[in-house]
Amino acid sequence: MQILQASDLNATINLDAFAFNTTAELVDVAGAGSHGWVAQSEAQKAALFGLNIRQTGFHVLVLGAQGSGRSSLMHSAMRDVSRLASTQPLQDLVAIEHIEQAGLPQLLKLPVGMGADLRSKMDVFSRDLMLALPQLAIEKSADNNQSHVQDWLKNALQAMQGCASILADSTQKTVLNQYLSYIEREVLAYISACQMTEIADADSSVDSLINEAFFARLRVNVLVDNRETQAQELLTPIVVDNDPSLKSLFGHVESATDNSATPDFLRLRAGNLHKADGGMLQLHLRDLISDEQNGAQMIEKLHRFLRNNSLQIEDASNAQSSGYMPNTLLHLNVKMVLIATREDFYACLDEQPDFFNYFPVKVEFAERIAATPANYAAIAGYVAQKCVQHQCAHFTKAAVAALIGALQRLEEDQTRISTHLAFLEYLILESSAFANGSTVVDAQHVQAAIAEKSARNRYFEMQILDSIIDNELLIQVQGDVVGQVNGLTHIELGDASFGSPIRITARCYPGGKGLINIDREVNMSGPNHDKGIFILQNWLSASFSHLAPLSLNASLVFEQEYNGVEGDSASCAELFALLSALARLPINQGIAVTGALNQFGEVMPIGGVNEKIEGYFRVCQALGLTGKQGVIIPKRNQRHLLLNTAVVQAVAAKQFHIITIDHVLEGIAYLTGVAAGDMDMQQQYPPQTVMGHVQTALAGYRKTLESNQPQKMQ
Repeated sequence: MQILQASDLNATINLDAFAFNTTAELVDVAGAGSHGWVAQSEAQKAALFGLNIRQTGFHVLVLGAQGSGRSSLMHSAMRDVSRLASTQPLQDLVAIEHIEQAGLPQLLKLPVGMGADLRSKMDVFSRDLMLALPQLAIEKSADNNQSHVQDWLKNALQAMQGCASILADSTQKTVLNQYLSYIEREVLAYISACQMTEIADADSSVDSLINEAFFARLRVNVLVDNRETQAQELLTPIVVDNDPSLKSLFGHVESATDNSATPDFLRLRAGNLHKADGGMLQLHLRDLISDEQNGAQMIEKLHRFLRNNSLQIEDASNAQSSGYMPNTLLHLNVKMVLIATREDFYACLDEQPDFFNYFPVKVEFAERIAATPANYAAIAGYVAQKCVQHQCAHFTKAAVAALIGALQRLEEDQTRISTHLAFLEYLILESSAFANGSTVVDAQHVQAAIAEKSARNRYFEMQILDSIIDNELLIQVQGDVVGQVNGLTHIELGDASFGSPIRITARCYPGGKGLINIDREVNMSGPNHDKGIFILQNWLSASFSHLAPLSLNASLVFEQEYNGVEGDSASCAELFALLSALARLPINQGIAVTGALNQFGEVMPIGGVNEKIEGYFRVCQALGLTGKQGVIIPKRNQRHLLLNTAVVQAVAAKQFHIITIDHVLEGIAYLTGVAAGDMDMQQQYPPQTVMGHVQTALAGYRKTLESNQPQKMQ
């Protein structure tokens, strides 16, 4: 057992570890843009390895907690890789009318910018044809030949033929030339069909010659336009789909309106897989599996795409078709970056194990890093980066130390730092708001932001505290009582969490039922709590095996708990209440207890230790500090202590105490002021010890039970 000093209750960061006065000095440091990868060296190495492999099939799976920066950092890495040499030049994807199947699409990949250029030239050609149509029809009718019309068409189509001539890909060039020849033939046929006697009349209306369906066939549908990608100086497209659906991923065919003159190829819409061809597509697994209507279908279709590296656009509007638009099957080269939490990944892995075979490169984002000067410097660089990005005041090194302290508190570890970068970014902005008007953000501004955030989230805790002060919720923090102890609960409500005491009581008497957990009997306890009770019961039976089977009826209950009990962190407190009731030794009510025990009586660490201590301290403070109050915690939780200033000051002033224990007998000895007692060679405990009193009580229970048994007839 150890009573901790104020210096044990928090992490200390030596400001000499920082080689700057304010983060403004770090803005121009080489590599400052990479500070977002705060000590994620392994993740960064794996990410760059996976993204740089050009061969198909090497898709990347990114695992990390939300807020770790996994999405933004991967996107940044994708952009860095995209600026390097590419094996495939940027291309546009266009749909034109098929030369053998009128109205249906023919897909064509063109150099970047040529898709929009071809569309523009075809639009100009269509407008010129509309204006020249009456005269062309008159000339054809007058000459009864096509020479004038053909000359006009050759001149009009010359711009498009120039596009075809610069194509390096022979297949693309052939398809485009065939298409232009097809257009020429179709226009000649259309003009022939328009020859009517009234065309010679100068007053003839151009509108009477224009057929919307025919001119729609002359248009070009640009499905993918990579000019913006080129403008960003990227060599490969990068697509992020934050709201994936069947349409957004795989493309679709717009529904045709009644009597629509729009041909099928103009109704095609590309999906993000088409847009990412030759580049990378970033998705979140959660977005896929949380879609109750189409989630399983999206994963199955992605599975097929990953297997075949080809995609066909589905025409869901045509019930009579096979489901797919003809001539839309395309081979696509896409590197997929799938981001997931570990929980979502392992849940999906059970249902779709084959799907993840296509993600051989795994990028694991660490949730915590060591508290070292190198990592302090990385976080300071990240803070400088965010100050520039958000145009806010820079932070002093003391303020950076306070930010790191908040990350350590988030991780609950004096030797490690949380990598929850979203939390850090919000705290940077909130601290800057408190420094409004100051040239720099100092530690006091960071502490004010933390305190204000805590105050905003204290409503529910204040309701409980008021109930304790008003004596509606029975909590006693002074005096000594037999069979009663203050346990500590950890309550989480969204981003708010706090600790609160709860009274645990035990009653014992002779019997044969053993230990009864009242909360379990009424189905108000969870499996982890029930496990703790069984461990407690077996430790007690093993400690008094010479009296087995125990002639005991005992009941344990969390008083005034109506929402259920879960977790085993109260098992030490429950044992102390039970031992007190058996030994008839009172427990100091000023000392609250948290900790779980194993079958050997060793005290195991628990979560939420800081919130539990601070919550109980606020209750004691409200009811009056006596100098005899405090909390017993597991020794293994000492490194997790990162307590607020009020608790540290109270400990320094001897007004509040924090005691660590390794074994449950250390705790009961401190609570009762009586030695715990060790078993001797005759399996007996010294009579004036806690265990000795318990042994006497259990032996008395046995005698009482035996004396009340009916005598057997002779």
